[in-house]
Amino acid sequence: MIETNVSRHHETFLQVIQSYYQLTKPRIIPLLLITTAGSMWIAAKGEVDPLLLLVTLTGGTLAAASAQTINCIYDRDIDYEMERTRHRPIPAGKIQPHEALIFAIALAVLSFTLLAVFANLLAALLAFSGIVFYVLVYTHWLKRHSTQNIVIGGAAGAIPALVGWAAVTGTLSWSAWLIFAIVFVWTPPHFWALALMIRDDYAKVGIPMLPVVVGDTATVKQIWYYTLVTVAATLLLVFPLHASGMLYGAIALFLGVVFIHKSWRLLQNPEDRTIARELFLYSISYMMLLCLGMVVDSLPITRHLITTAIDQLHLVI
Repeated sequence: MIETNVSRHHETFLQVIQSYYQLTKPRIIPLLLITTAGSMWIAAKGEVDPLLLLVTLTGGTLAAASAQTINCIYDRDIDYEMERTRHRPIPAGKIQPHEALIFAIALAVLSFTLLAVFANLLAALLAFSGIVFYVLVYTHWLKRHSTQNIVIGGAAGAIPALVGWAAVTGTLSWSAWLIFAIVFVWTPPHFWALALMIRDDYAKVGIPMLPVVVGDTATVKQIWYYTLVTVAATLLLVFPLHASGMLYGAIALFLGVVFIHKSWRLLQNPEDRTIARELFLYSISYMMLLCLGMVVDSLPITRHLITTAIDQLHLVI
C-alpha cells in the first residue's frame, strides 16, 4: 500500500472544502451535464421545467462526484506514481480513504433521493447505475486489464443522457438511446487523444491504454474510425428519427467536418503530440457545442423562425 501521509494537515476550513471538491474531479462534470441538458431539451421539445432541470443537473452532479471520488480512492496507488495525479487529495495525504468513502456514499444517497423524489425513479436508478458501472466495470475491471477500457467504460459517461431523457418523460425512447450512443462512440477518440499525450505516464504504472499496448499508429486509426462513426451517428437525430431539425443538422454537420479534419491530420501524423492535443481539446468543444445545438434547435421560437423562413422562401419561389 502506498504511504500517503505527505501533508495531512489543512491550515483552514476552506482548504478542507477545496480538497473534497478536488476529489470529485470537477473539470469532468460540466461535460456530463451538457449531455444531460441536451437530452432533456429534445425530450421536452424545447420547453423544460426549470425546477426539473435544476433537480436533474444537481442530481447528476452529485452522482458524477460520487463516482469520481470512489475512482480516486481506488486509484490512489497509481495516482501517487503519476506526476499528473500525485497532488490529488488522497495521494497527497490531505484526505484519508475512509473519509473519502463516507463522502462518496453521502453524495450517492443525496443524488438518488433528489432524483427519485423530484424527478422520477427511473432517472434515479439510471444515475445510480452510472456510479456502479463506472466504479465496478470501468475502474475495477477494465481500466487495469483491457485496452478496451475506454470503449466499454464510455457507457458510464453516456448514461447522463439517459438520465436527462428519463427525468422529462419517465421512459426511454430510440432518440434517448441514440444520444447515449453518440456520447458512447465519441468517448474513444476524445480519451485516446489524451492517452497519446500522456502515454508514458500510463506505461509507467502499467495501465493498458491503447497507445501503450498497440502504439500510436494503430491508436490513431481507431480514433479515425470512431470519429467517422460519431459524426454519422449525430446526423441520425435528424433522419430517420426526426428528433432534431435543420438547424441542429447544420451545426452537427459543420462540427463533424472539423472533427473529421482534425482526426485526419492526426492519422497522417500519429507521433505529433501537438495535433493530438488539438484533437483532444476540440473534442470537448465539439460535444458541448453539439449539445448546445440540440438545445437551440429544440426551442419553439427556433422552430417558428425556421418554419416562417421556409414559408417566405416558398412565396419568393
